[in-house]
Amino acid sequence: MSFDSHLLTLVEVAARLVNELTPGHRRGRPYDAPAGRERVRATAAALGGDGRRTPEVSDADAVALAGHAAAMRTCFQACDAGQDDDLARAAATVNAMLRATGARPQLDALPGGGWHVHFHGRDDSLAVGWAAGCATGLALAMGSDLAGRLGVCAAERCDRVYVDTSKNSTRRFCSTSCQNRVKAAAYRARR
Repeated sequence: MSFDSHLLTLVEVAARLVNELTPGHRRGRPYDAPAGRERVRATAAALGGDGRRTPEVSDADAVALAGHAAAMRTCFQACDAGQDDDLARAAATVNAMLRATGARPQLDALPGGGWHVHFHGRDDSLAVGWAAGCATGLALAMGSDLAGRLGVCAAERCDRVYVDTSKNSTRRFCSTSCQNRVKAAAYRARR
């Protein structure tokens, strides 16, 4: 089973929001979640990750999405751990996000013709709409064979999350930087 393009977009945005808006460690160094204008910039970058668009994000949107990102982190951690009790807590978190956002499917016309299913929230605000879509994407992944494709970086002192789109489900790191850091440390240890 593999991600379709819309589901992949939703879970990748969820991963980018978690990685940009939650504290922890990144590439071996402590990472503090941004605040103020920097949080707004980081949120816009996470939502517009494909580089084709950069949405207008308000401070209120950034604060709301940072709260949702903290909840989404638990889903990635639970899927990475794969333990039934962790997955049950993550499912409860996703269900709470779905209820809070009022996530609902809607067919929207595509600019070139045709239709696409989008997930909207109880209102059309940027934060609620994206949180509803990300929660739905995580729910679809967790409720299918794709739950094992959501993970947390295996590098020491890094807790950033990722979506594994490799053919054989072997991804273990959030970035090539972390992968290279681990390989270099293993090489040094062997020498």
